Formats: sequence, C-alpha cells, structure tokens
Amino acid sequence: MSILPNLTRRQMLASSLPLLAAAPHAFAKTQRPIGVQLYTVRGTLMKESEKVIKAIAQIGYKEIEGAGRKDLITLLPLIKQNGMKAVSCHVETPLITQDWELYGMKKVELSEAIESVKTAGIQYFTMPYVQPKARGNADAFRKMADQMNQVASECHKAGLQFCYHNHAFEFGGKPGERPIDIFKERLDKKLVQLEMDLFWVSVAGHDPVEMLKEWKGRVALVHLKDKAKDLPVMFAENVDRSAFKEVGSGSLDFAAILKAAPGAGVKHYFVEQDQTPGDPLESLKKSFDYISKL
Repeated sequence: MSILPNLTRRQMLASSLPLLAAAPHAFAKTQRPIGVQLYTVRGTLMKESEKVIKAIAQIGYKEIEGAGRKDLITLLPLIKQNGMKAVSCHVETPLITQDWELYGMKKVELSEAIESVKTAGIQYFTMPYVQPKARGNADAFRKMADQMNQVASECHKAGLQFCYHNHAFEFGGKPGERPIDIFKERLDKKLVQLEMDLFWVSVAGHDPVEMLKEWKGRVALVHLKDKAKDLPVMFAENVDRSAFKEVGSGSLDFAAILKAAPGAGVKHYFVEQDQTPGDPLESLKKSFDYISKL
C-alpha cells in the first residue's frame, strides 16, 4: 500500500525527485560497485524513464542490472548519460530452456540475443527465473543444467559471462536431488556463475554467509535485499509483500555478508526490492545509504 495514497504514481515520483537531487554523495566513497536491479522500479521505469534513471544516479548508484533485455537496451543511452554502466541483464528464460509457449513469449534466436547483449556492452547474460509450471523432477533439472552449460558455452565464445539467479524453490526437496544440489554438481564451474539472491537463500532457511562460502569462486553477482524477522522457512516465492525490507531494516547480517562476499568471488552487488511500502526510489536510497556505511 502506498504511503501517499492520495497521490498518483507520477506525483509521487515528482515529489521524491527534489529530495533525491539534494542528497549529498556522502556515501559514494564506498569501494563496492553498488548497483540496482531495475525490477525494483518496474512500475514507473518505462513510463518515466528519464526521471527514474536520473533519480537512481543521484542516489549514488553506479551500476545497473536490467530486468528485461529489450527494455535495458532501450534505456542504455539514459543510463550512460547519467554516468552509470549496465553490467548485467536478465534475459528470457526460454533462451535456455526453449519452452517459449509455456512462458507466453515469442521465440528469439539465441545468437540474436547474445549479439544484442554483446553489442550493448553488457557483460553478464543472466537467467532470472524458472516459473512453477516449468519446473519438474530431478531429471528435468539435470537437463536444465545441461542446457545452461550449452548456452554458457555460446556466451563464453562471445565474451559474455552466463549467470543463474536463484530463488527459494531450488532448496526444496530431498538432499542430493534438490535443484541447488544438482546445479552445484552439474553446472560447469568454468562457464556458469551464480547470481546469489541472499534474500531467497535466507527464506529457504540457509545462512547467506555460509552459502557464499559453499559456492566460493562460483558467485559473480549478488542481490541485496533484507528479510522481515520471523518469516517462516519457505521453498516458494509467494511470500507476503511485507517480507521484503530495505537493506539494514530486517534480519540479515549485511556486515557479515559484505565481508564474506569478496572471498566468494563476488564482483557486482545489485540492490533489489521486489515490493516496497511506498516510493521504490526512497527504498533504494535507504538501502544505498546503509550499505555505503558498512
């Protein structure tokens, strides 16, 4: 629910811009390349592109991860104009799994998608999500891991890095046959990196710091978002919107997480908040300010 229920989205965004513009870059001294996953601002991003991208830059963010390949490419001139760099892109999952009809998407050739990301100067070609109806048994996930390896090989030939972004479902099931176990064993360490979403790791009942250590050398990217206290362990994504908190406002130990991340091989950090209590830009500012102090 909006914290300003009587204002339109456009008015909310406009009212937040002066505050963001006036915010000093006191926390820009951080050595971490802090970025934003644009899914956080999906409600206004393509309608108010110039204002949203400018506001993100004024907060102090330097890197961008796109929530969609075509939209990110469209936004690249604005991103560059505001002194930021797009380094990762969430691409269409069927580029890997080939189940286009299941996702309700028009087929795109893998070579075309890879070329578009390469031409845009984006480094990470990231598989974002497996829909519930596209999930199967252990053999299905073994096949999916093989498909990821094949696509990762094509990405590597083009000078791109393939990544897989986790949620909570990968941790459910019988040990050894869980998707996360299959991926750990079957994914090519030389070709596939993980984009570890620390929120979902915690939702599934695991310690993000221990998970970073377990996957040492195989985690290039992380998603930073906090989790409400006392949230029960779940292996699905249908958590209440109130479960999502700004970094530093929930139960995760981000001081320990950010200390462990470099040792795991993490190169880029993206703040993402799937749901926000009010203006997503205010949530992004709150998270940025907290991370920058650590």
